[in-house]
Amino acid sequence: MNNRRFARTAGWLALPCLVAAGLLAWYVTREPATPFEQEQAKATFDPALVSRGEYVARLSDCVACHSLAGKAPFAGGLEMATPLGAIHATNITPDKQTGIGTYSLADFDRAVRHGVAPGGRRLYPAMPYPSYVKLSDDDIKALYAFFMQGIQPANQPNIPSDIPWPLNMRWPIALWNGVFAPTATYAAKPNQDALWNRGAYIVQGPGHCGSCHTPRGLAFNEKALDESGTPFLAGALLDGWYAPSLRQDPNTGLGRWTEPQIVQFLKTGRNAHAVVYGSMTEAFNNSTQFMQDDDLAAIARYLKSLPGDPQRDGAPWQYQAVAAVQDAPGAHTYATRCASCHGLDGKGQPEWMPPLAGATSALAKESASAINITLNGSQRVVAAGVPDAYRMPAFREQLSDAEIAEVLSYVRGTWGNNGGAVDAKAVGKLRGHTDPASSSPIILHMR
Repeated sequence: MNNRRFARTAGWLALPCLVAAGLLAWYVTREPATPFEQEQAKATFDPALVSRGEYVARLSDCVACHSLAGKAPFAGGLEMATPLGAIHATNITPDKQTGIGTYSLADFDRAVRHGVAPGGRRLYPAMPYPSYVKLSDDDIKALYAFFMQGIQPANQPNIPSDIPWPLNMRWPIALWNGVFAPTATYAAKPNQDALWNRGAYIVQGPGHCGSCHTPRGLAFNEKALDESGTPFLAGALLDGWYAPSLRQDPNTGLGRWTEPQIVQFLKTGRNAHAVVYGSMTEAFNNSTQFMQDDDLAAIARYLKSLPGDPQRDGAPWQYQAVAAVQDAPGAHTYATRCASCHGLDGKGQPEWMPPLAGATSALAKESASAINITLNGSQRVVAAGVPDAYRMPAFREQLSDAEIAEVLSYVRGTWGNNGGAVDAKAVGKLRGHTDPASSSPIILHMR
């Protein structure tokens, strides 16, 4: 009797488990809906559409991940470190064997906006589809036209990831998407004007600014994807750099920047406050400087609308003069190694040698950017096709961990800066995990 009762109970329990398993299998293998399901890939495209797609590719900075210096554009290969292991960007040229040459428009849409490749293979969210999902249908069509007709196919096989089993199983990504990835394109806010909405669209969508500048949660998800969440663009540590706040934080963000200064920074790579460096150099070299002036103005308008957090950022920074000669640790190193460019007063030589007095890297509690650029120098900035004449040199061979910690502690505690002291152990850790900046940056000449 007991055995029969157990069998009946087990049967009733098995039924919902089988249903749940079936629903889970359907959910993780389904292909997202696309408005282009019935459209076929065309052999030719309107040249104006291809040109528009080239501009969308610039807005989206596709080259940053999918190209390597000295290799064919968009042929992939870039290694990206993740907490699970390294993955490599894929070939997105129209090569039919190793690229995306066989993709239909619907295939392309699913991959770009939903992170699902043909056959249902899930893409790692290192591909910023949680942002790209906001791209408009028209921009997706244009982007597809560009990748099919605007660039040359390159037969370069993709490099497999080295994420070990079982962490390399991709079906759980579908569950991650269900929790963290939005599914709708950008919807204009009726209470905002056209300029603000255009800026919001670029920043949240193709520009995917939050991928670097928004802090991430325990599941490596961006904590907010638009202005409705206060963590959005509030600054984040990523790959050995601290991407600063893009909100109106007066010290660690853009609170002291005007809209024209934001436009100038994105257009020329420099302004009175800063010069592009770190990961932003690649974004400038291949993306922001090519944006139309109206779009840059829209980005500036949107960013200036994002309130800062006074409780986190503290009182606005104010310059404090110091004696020309000091005995503080790091002062001598600064005077002999840094002052010729950045000035004994820390004010630099704007707009070529950036000031360190009031610099975000000297005010943020996170010191990774200051350490990284001191160790490894800056990448070449190329504006309007002209390489810059002044670069931050690498000091990893000239200064010890302790000396770098001392000089950075001096910078972060002088002229009113209050970022805090730097530990030599933190310098040593980044020394072992970073490499000197290349003097040959990736510069994409599309056509």
